Amino acid sequence: MKALSDNICIGLDASNIKSGGGITHLLNLLRSSDPRKHGITKVVVWAGKNTLSLLPRYDWLRSVSTDYIDMSLPFRTWWQQMLLPGCLTREGCDLLFSPGGLSPRRLSVPVVTMSQNLLPFDPHEMARYGLSPVGIRLRLLRRLQEESFKKSDGVIFLTHYAAKTVQSCIRGDIHGKIGIIPHGVEHIFYNEPRPVSPVSFINDFNSFRLLYVSIVNMYKHQWNVVEAVGRLRTKGLPLTVDFVGSAYPPALRLLERAIRKYDPVGEWARYKGPASHAQIHLDYQAADAFVFASSCENLPNILLEAMAAGLPIACSNHGPMPEVLGDDGFYFNPERPEEISSAIEALYANPMRRLRKAMGAYRKATTYSWERCADETFSFLADIARRSA
Repeated sequence: MKALSDNICIGLDASNIKSGGGITHLLNLLRSSDPRKHGITKVVVWAGKNTLSLLPRYDWLRSVSTDYIDMSLPFRTWWQQMLLPGCLTREGCDLLFSPGGLSPRRLSVPVVTMSQNLLPFDPHEMARYGLSPVGIRLRLLRRLQEESFKKSDGVIFLTHYAAKTVQSCIRGDIHGKIGIIPHGVEHIFYNEPRPVSPVSFINDFNSFRLLYVSIVNMYKHQWNVVEAVGRLRTKGLPLTVDFVGSAYPPALRLLERAIRKYDPVGEWARYKGPASHAQIHLDYQAADAFVFASSCENLPNILLEAMAAGLPIACSNHGPMPEVLGDDGFYFNPERPEEISSAIEALYANPMRRLRKAMGAYRKATTYSWERCADETFSFLADIARRSA
C-alpha cells in the first residue's frame, strides 16, 4: 500500500459540472488556495471541454477530457461508473473528490462527495414538481446521491442545516467523516452599507428599490413577493421590485400572472431575465434593499452576495437562512404574502434599524471567503486520503 505523507494525488470528477454554482465553486476552489501546503502535489480534473477551458493553469493541476463527458447523460453516467475507476488508477490518484454528489459504485481509492442540492432531500419541495421530468429527475437524484453519501469516506455539507436535513432523510447512516465547509463570496460583490435616507425623502419619483436575484422557480415564490409589494403599494409605500435570474417555465408563468394582476400597467414590478456575471454586482449596487423568498436552500449563495453588497434584507425564515443571516434579517414565511409585506414594511419604515442590520450582515459576509473554503476543502481531502492509506 502506498505510504502518504506529502505526495497526495487527488482525482476530481467534474463531469456533471457545466454551469451555475457548480462552476463557481470549482473555479474558486482551484484558484483560491495552493493544495501543496496540505501535502497534495497533484490534482487531476475530469470535465467537459467547456468547463476545462475555464480552469486556471498550474503545474500541480492536470486537466483531462473525454468525448463521453460531453455526450448525453447516459453516456456520461456510463463513463463515470465504468471508466473513471480505471482513469484514477492510471493517474495514480489516492482519492476521488466528487463535488457533484455522485461517485462510481466500485472504487479502489477512498471517495469524498459533496452535497450542493437540497431539493432531492426535501419531500415537500419535490412535491411541487409532481411527475414532471424535473420531479422524476429529483427522485432519481435522491436515490443515487443517497447511495453515494452512505458509502463515501467523507461527505462535505455547506451548512449545519443541510447536514441535518440530508442525514434525517437517508435510510441508514453516513459512516464517513462529515465536514461543514461553506462556499465563499467573490470580492466583486463587496460594497459597504450606504447611508440611508429618511422615509420622507422617498416618493414616486425617487422610489425605494427592492431587488430579488434568483432563478424563478417553484420554491422561490417570486409571485408571493409581487402580491406582498402590491399590498404595500395600496397603502401608499413608493416601492418597486426587480426580479433578476433565469426561469423555470411553469414558475415564470406564475410570476407573470401575478405581475399582470397586481401591476397591470407595468409600473413597479419587473422581470428582467438573467444577468451576466459582469452585470449582477451592479444590480445589487443599484438597489435599496434585497428580498429573498426561497423555501429550500443548501447554502444560499445569492443571500451571501446580498449581504456582501451591504443591503438590508427581507428574508425567508425557512431552511438555513437564519443560520447564515442570524439576527440581521427581517424574516417572513415565504408562502404567506401578508408576512412578506410586514417584513418589507418593517425594513422600509425603520431606516436606522435597517442600516444596523445591513452592517451586521455585511460583517457576517466577510467570514465567507473562497480562500477559507479552498483551504478547508483541501485539508479535508488530504486528511481522508491519509486516513485511508
